[in-house]
Amino acid sequence: MAKDNYSYKKYQKELAQKKKREEKIQSRLDKKNMRAKARLALSDGERAASAADPGQASNEDAAAA
Repeated sequence: MAKDNYSYKKYQKELAQKKKREEKIQSRLDKKNMRAKARLALSDGERAASAADPGQASNEDAAAA
């Protein structure tokens, strides 16, 4: 009867854990980057809206004062 190679099984298990950990980290980074891009797009949209209608922005400033 053949003996199990426990060190190989342990090595494979460690590799699987390492791979899973790296995928999890990459997933978190991807989510973080998507959120940053979304915020950037929103802020760019607000800038574009204010740049497209500069007269309205000055009227709002005058009304606030």
